[in-house]
Amino acid sequence: MINVFIDGKEGTTGLQIYERLQKREDVHIISLTEDLRKDTAARRDCLNSADVSFLCLPDAAAAEAAAMTDNPRAKIIDASTAHRTNPAWVYGFPEISAKRREEIASCTRLANPGCHATGFISIVAPLVKGGIASADYPFVAHSVTGYSGGGKKTIAQYESSDRDISLSSPRQYATTLEHKHLPEMQRECGLDFKPIFNPIICDFYSGMCVTVPIYRRLLSKNYGVNDIREYFTQYYDGQNFVNVATEEDTPAYIPANKNTDTNDMTIYVSGNADRIFIASVFDNLGKGASGAAVQNMNIMFGLDERTSLV
Repeated sequence: MINVFIDGKEGTTGLQIYERLQKREDVHIISLTEDLRKDTAARRDCLNSADVSFLCLPDAAAAEAAAMTDNPRAKIIDASTAHRTNPAWVYGFPEISAKRREEIASCTRLANPGCHATGFISIVAPLVKGGIASADYPFVAHSVTGYSGGGKKTIAQYESSDRDISLSSPRQYATTLEHKHLPEMQRECGLDFKPIFNPIICDFYSGMCVTVPIYRRLLSKNYGVNDIREYFTQYYDGQNFVNVATEEDTPAYIPANKNTDTNDMTIYVSGNADRIFIASVFDNLGKGASGAAVQNMNIMFGLDERTSLV
């Protein structure tokens, strides 16, 4: 039996993790009563007695919770951005390499990836690792996301009966070209410079499409659309949750909510002789958050990574 504590179960990610785990016969969820939910001593006891704790908290609170966990056998999966670039923590993207999967399996401190970062890294890291694009390539990424990624306050705004009319339109944000996911995007892809990142929040609940267009003439290898599609197909061969679409299965319109309510990710490669289009489609609450967290927990305990995710 795996004893699990979810610190911050009331948030969107915490609730989704709870829903994915509550029916499992191999999991016992440790809970605090409402009056003890923010009690430091009670939380400390849970963090140190649990086999694994999920930190679904703001960054400062997640760092505090991690510092309170002094049991060397207690595992932590942090869903915040607090530890994603900390070299003492393993970044939880198992599909990125066999070595990373091994590191996840043996670690006790894991940083769960950000949703936008997940899509960007799934595209750019393989390009750089394969020498197809250089570390100084001027990457640009566009990311369309459902409003659930904004948390409870944003969800309430979008679902209000008297909401502002502007919420019916896609909305650009991070217009200063700074975003909390950029440090992990740059570090995990081994980039010399931060990419230009353009996130857009839209009027649908969940789902995400991260797109990275690239110039063929700027690539380190003279790869065309079919070459890159074949490369990605081989790179992710055998993965349970990442699939590379064939040319025939690449639609003219790619919906961002295609993989909603799953832990699946679909990568599309298209374009023309000069410019190549690569998109990663997944659920911002699934592979982009709670689904990835549960997948990482399964790997950390030597279980089938698909448990409670299929």
